Amino acid sequence: MLEVGIKGTASLLVDESKLAKNVGSGNVALLSSPIMIALMEEASWKGLVPYLEPGFGTVGISVNVKHTRPTPLGMRVTAEAELIEIKGKRLAFRVSASDELGVIGEGLHERVIVEEAPFEAKAYGQ
Repeated sequence: MLEVGIKGTASLLVDESKLAKNVGSGNVALLSSPIMIALMEEASWKGLVPYLEPGFGTVGISVNVKHTRPTPLGMRVTAEAELIEIKGKRLAFRVSASDELGVIGEGLHERVIVEEAPFEAKAYGQ
């Protein structure tokens, strides 16, 4: 059963594929904001998996985060998400990401619960 306070985490090692200059979000050899945000989303949905019925998942609908400090190649980054609000199928999370030196970003993320097969079929016009 879903309840406020559920937490999730996800981590990654910053390699070449995660740098801003290689994902189209800038020209620096530092962790890109889109990758940080994707990690925050991953932490959010992973925390929910044990609480959802088979065939159900979540999809992101909004992200409002600040990327506050750069992270260089080779550092480990960990994102944490905490479910802070449930309104029907809409779920709100407080998210943050940290590298080996401290917090690098934080904000809010929203997801909705979907039945996966019909949701995917709808995207293909079925």
